[in-house]
Amino acid sequence: MLARGQPRRPIMTEQVKEATVATVELTVTDKLRLLLDITKKISRSLDLQEVLNLVMDTLDSLIHYDAAGIYILKGDTRNPDTTPNQTRIFHTETVRGYDIDDLMELHLKMGEGIIGHVAQTGEPIISPDVQTDPRYVNAREETRSEMVAPIISNDEVIGVFDLESDQRNAYTPDDLQVLLLLASQVAIIIEKVMLHEQLIEKKRLEGQLEVARQVQLELLPAADPQLEGFDICAWNFSTEEVSGDYYDWVSIYDDQIGMVIADVSGKGVPAALLMAFLRASLRAAIHIGYAPHISMAKVNYLLWESIERNQFVTAFYGVLDASNKTLAYTNAGHNPPLLMDADGTARFMERGGLPLGMFRDTRYYEYYQPIEPGQLLVLYTDGATEATSTSGEEYGRARLETAVRASRHLSARELITAIQQDVLAWTDGRGASDDMTFFIVKAK
Repeated sequence: MLARGQPRRPIMTEQVKEATVATVELTVTDKLRLLLDITKKISRSLDLQEVLNLVMDTLDSLIHYDAAGIYILKGDTRNPDTTPNQTRIFHTETVRGYDIDDLMELHLKMGEGIIGHVAQTGEPIISPDVQTDPRYVNAREETRSEMVAPIISNDEVIGVFDLESDQRNAYTPDDLQVLLLLASQVAIIIEKVMLHEQLIEKKRLEGQLEVARQVQLELLPAADPQLEGFDICAWNFSTEEVSGDYYDWVSIYDDQIGMVIADVSGKGVPAALLMAFLRASLRAAIHIGYAPHISMAKVNYLLWESIERNQFVTAFYGVLDASNKTLAYTNAGHNPPLLMDADGTARFMERGGLPLGMFRDTRYYEYYQPIEPGQLLVLYTDGATEATSTSGEEYGRARLETAVRASRHLSARELITAIQQDVLAWTDGRGASDDMTFFIVKAK
């Protein structure tokens, strides 16, 4: 209780308290504590907008401003040929004191305005009187002085931190040091968020690729074909999660199978999708009963209708007849198969036509090849023949022929392994840079 005659002290409202605190000049220690607090909160957050709003709100306690903005530098999406000296977009991340609608995207040339000059040079600027500064571009009528600091990540300017005041000579070199420190913290959070987003996107893509790989594996035959008098095996060695190579076999009659090997232009998911389309189209043609050259013509037209003009498919489709010991085949621009006799004599079957999907009305022809006992047929994709040594020399068809001849006594499956190991040795353990697929037929 107050003693008699003692004057009462006025009760401070919350508004009065805040006004009183605002008028108190912060000490250097107080500013350092605020900066440390911002740094701690930045290190714990992955929400870019939350952090930038925190920085902007805290900044007013450190450096007074009437308008402020943080802008991230981006290429001009309207013109993909933009060079560093042409128009760039400064995307507004957060602003205070401006008309936001006018500042969502600033289209400036590098070097234009104080912001553009800082972005170009990477050097901060204090302009004590913008009305006498030829670099200034008027974005706010009340502005009289301005301070801009670059936001730098990995030695590259990725944005700018801009403060404007309605008073002339509002900013000092000490203020600039504080702004530079905050700009460095903003760079950290931007880089941290970008890395986090890249990691999330990478995991998402990996998940999609794994699903695509599983689907693609389901499209490949589960087992090698069984045909009386023949030892047959096919295998794909993929360099990525999904492959643009394709092989398949279809039982036509008890004594006939259709054999397919193909190579889709490109790699990755687009090539895998095109491969799936090819499989469905070709299988439909085979089940209808079209001859190899008719099947190829039908598939060529479907591909020509459906794919981009820079895409194409090389493919070999043959019907192996066990009763007549013949191979009826059509080659659409694919690598010439290697046919080797029991004594090691070999030749490449060079006859064929254009790849699938290049022209609408391409004609294909059917060829016949007798298959003698002891003969060996090797179908392959160019991932094997184009594999390079450490000196840059390609593996080539001649080396493939030599490897097949040296291991022709092996079973079809063992022969594939032997060729793959020979390619691996040729590349000094690096393997092929493109998918490799083999389809081998041995006549017993």
